[in-house]
Amino acid sequence: MSGANLKKVGLKVTLPRLKILEILESLGDQHHLTAEDVYKILLEQDEEVGLATVYRVLTQFEQAGIVRRLNFENNISIFELDTGDNHDHIVCVKSGTVKEFVDPIIEARIKEITKENNYELSSHSLVIYGVINE
Repeated sequence: MSGANLKKVGLKVTLPRLKILEILESLGDQHHLTAEDVYKILLEQDEEVGLATVYRVLTQFEQAGIVRRLNFENNISIFELDTGDNHDHIVCVKSGTVKEFVDPIIEARIKEITKENNYELSSHSLVIYGVINE
């Protein structure tokens, strides 16, 4: 996403917004970050952006549909880019590692359950908690 795309969703293009967006886009599979994680990366890059600004920008991105806020059992908000795809999460309760997965069998079963109960599926959220075997 570029500065032009930020404008399309109604956000003014600012350096903090561009830097935070760049961080989220550059992390590939490891893109589940807390606001504090984003802040630490900015500090490592010698960017002078305050933690309050990071929280504010992430909230604005969430409202604009750029990121999704995920709240797991530890009550810490994790942010990920909203790519529009449907995926679920598995969380290590020891390390806090978050991984995405897609399982066609689970997806089919969820659709069956909603149909069996006379619901129209609008969305779903599945989080599996465990400990990574090392």
